[in-house]
Formats: sequence, C-alpha cells, structure tokens
Amino acid sequence: MISRCARLVGWMAATAVLLSGAGVPPPAGAQPKDASRIFNAPMDRTWTVTRSTLKSLGWDIDKEDREGGWIRTDSRRLQGEDYGVYAKGTRQRLRVVLKSLDAARTQVTVERRVWKQERILWMDKDQDLPAADHKAEIQILDAIAEAI
Repeated sequence: MISRCARLVGWMAATAVLLSGAGVPPPAGAQPKDASRIFNAPMDRTWTVTRSTLKSLGWDIDKEDREGGWIRTDSRRLQGEDYGVYAKGTRQRLRVVLKSLDAARTQVTVERRVWKQERILWMDKDQDLPAADHKAEIQILDAIAEAI
C-alpha cells in the first residue's frame, strides 16, 4: 500500500507538469522570436519607414491605427484561383505592431496570418493554416532596418 506522503508527492508532481504546460504546443497565433525587433529610432520615424517599406515591397495597407500602433495589410494570394464570385486557394495578410519603448527606441513585430479560403457567391469559408516559414516577417524587418 502506498503511503499518503508518496501519493501526495506524486499528485504534486503531476500537477506541476500540467501547470507548466510541458508538451503543450504554442498557440496557433504564436510568432517566432525573430519576428520582432527593436530599432534605435523614435516612433514617428519608425512608423513612416514601416509604411513606406510595406508599400515598396508591394503590400497594400488595408487599415491602420497610429494611436493603437498597428498596420494591417490587404491579403495576398499565395496559390489558387480568384474569379470574383469564386475563389479557392491560400492567402496571407500581415499585421505590423509598433510599440514605443522610449523616446529613441521602437519595437516592431510582424504577425502573419496564412489561411485556406474558399469563396462561392460571396460566402467565404476560411481555415487558418500554420505558417510554413517566416521569410515574409524577416524580409519586412530587414527592409525596415535597412531604411532606418
């Protein structure tokens, strides 16, 4: 028969493993650590450079909130067809988050959403997909770093 102390120790160890999240994958929206960088430039300068960098790389801006510190691009087709009322394929969209750390430094994080889309007569069916690589995020951050 197992003593009470041994059972208590076993229960505490199991609880610690569960609470630590061991073996649990990161959430679907988790970004790699290199999708965020700190630039030695004030927020205004970084905002202007980020907008111009996105446009120069062919990303159209859908919405932006300067006070909130984010820019969202239009979606781009990675593969598939788009015939207006019918579309099927894979798309991606960027959300760039800018955060002023102090008067001279700004953190920029690039979040990319990839999804499978099927549209029939204006009825969209979307399914999020994991990003296979993070080249787009790194390309944007490298271009911003070069321009600053």
